[in-house]
Amino acid sequence: MANDLWYALQVRPRSEWMVAANLCNKGYELFLPTYKCKRRWSDRTKILELPLFPGYLFCQFDVQTRLPILMTSGVSSIVGAGKSPQPVDETEIDAIRTVVHSGLMYEPYAYLPVGQLVRVEHGSLCGLTGVVTNRKKDFRLIISITLLMRSVSVEIDRSWLKPIGNAPQGRFVLPEASVMTPVIPSSLQP
Repeated sequence: MANDLWYALQVRPRSEWMVAANLCNKGYELFLPTYKCKRRWSDRTKILELPLFPGYLFCQFDVQTRLPILMTSGVSSIVGAGKSPQPVDETEIDAIRTVVHSGLMYEPYAYLPVGQLVRVEHGSLCGLTGVVTNRKKDFRLIISITLLMRSVSVEIDRSWLKPIGNAPQGRFVLPEASVMTPVIPSSLQP
């Protein structure tokens, strides 16, 4: 167990819970991050708990003994390059765990590979790094899982942040307090 790494498992759609239960019964350590979402039907509104990364869950195991994982009902593959599984960076797993346990509002977000990097200096997310955006009147920290090319957005107080990198020229404008807002290139404007 000392050299077991975290891997992302791609699973059949809407079977994350079943796969998690099956792997847990086999003794594997799992991480299925979820978020709460309000859904409206014609006759009611309900708060659902949904997977943060639909179609994926994280499992810690020795890659040399992966056959029992792949034989588990609902598991499609181990995410990687070709047929070679690639581990998920443990700092990314820890960052997602911190967000999930922070008590703050968070939700899935489109993957952002570039932008102004910041470090959270205060509060329950202290020590995390990510990209900052603003949505409506609140500010959000974006944390990415590089291997899955997926991100998580968590609401955050802008005074908690300290810039640690620069945005590439032409992609973002840095307004006051180093908070990023996307700039739409003139070729894409209506």
